Amino acid sequence: MRDLDDLRAAVAREGQIARVVIAATRGSAPRAAGAAMQVWPGGQSGSIGGGRLEHEAAGAARRLLAEGSNARVLRQALGPALGQCCGGSVVLVIERFDQHKLDAAVEALERSGRWARQIEGHITPPPAARPSAGAGVTWANGWLIEPLCPRLAVVIHGAGHVGRALAALLAPLPDLAVTLADARAEMLRGLPQGITAGVDPLRALGQAPDTAAHIIVTHDHALDLELCHRLLQRSFGCAGVIGSATKWARFRQRLTALGHTDAQISRISCPIGDPNLGKHPQAIALGVAAALLKEPGIKAADRRRTA
Repeated sequence: MRDLDDLRAAVAREGQIARVVIAATRGSAPRAAGAAMQVWPGGQSGSIGGGRLEHEAAGAARRLLAEGSNARVLRQALGPALGQCCGGSVVLVIERFDQHKLDAAVEALERSGRWARQIEGHITPPPAARPSAGAGVTWANGWLIEPLCPRLAVVIHGAGHVGRALAALLAPLPDLAVTLADARAEMLRGLPQGITAGVDPLRALGQAPDTAAHIIVTHDHALDLELCHRLLQRSFGCAGVIGSATKWARFRQRLTALGHTDAQISRISCPIGDPNLGKHPQAIALGVAAALLKEPGIKAADRRRTA
């Protein structure tokens, strides 16, 4: 269940909403099973792929809310009837959520790592779920089983132009939990939804999980070096530092003097981004985001979530 934080926010704000999730796909489809959106009378968030499919699903979700129904299953071919040529089909599950139902979902996810409920059909025992909590959604015999899918942490150190641009690019991705850390409190004002503010880059580094990605883009070379030094003393998923080849050559010398091996230092990338895209902050952020999404750990997590 990748949209738990968005679901919490929507229920807290609206009181009750309808959630639409792709329970299963066959053939070509715009999104994989597990993609979800939240719908309420005056708006929506998230996406199941856009286009006519999403428009029709949002309408069905609002009708469910208006009628007072609890759940509905839609089976939709992605063909001429929708003005689409994907050729596949999807099963959509639409459920009403209020705080009580959200609490039940959270309790189940925290207890067993999955949330199983029967949506349609005669009462039957739940089917066997897939063996791993990250293995994807199970839809069988009218039962929907969704695993708990913890998001991968991305810590961006430095809330200048590049840091803010990168955070804004990554925050909408449902598999990532983005923290933007900067000791200058004024730089963290007005952040878009979905970005966690961290008031101290060094503390944010220390509190990050061992699998986190770290992007170092501060305004202070001494802080950049200290972050690299501390990063190399702990576990991390991947890391990169903004700067020139000259800056990194100096950093390598200093990190070596601090006791780090060449193999350890080589785990940090510098320069970052794609020089072919230019040096505008948004262009740098695009290059960094593209490289980050190609990282083996992040790609593997995405495959597990969409299996």
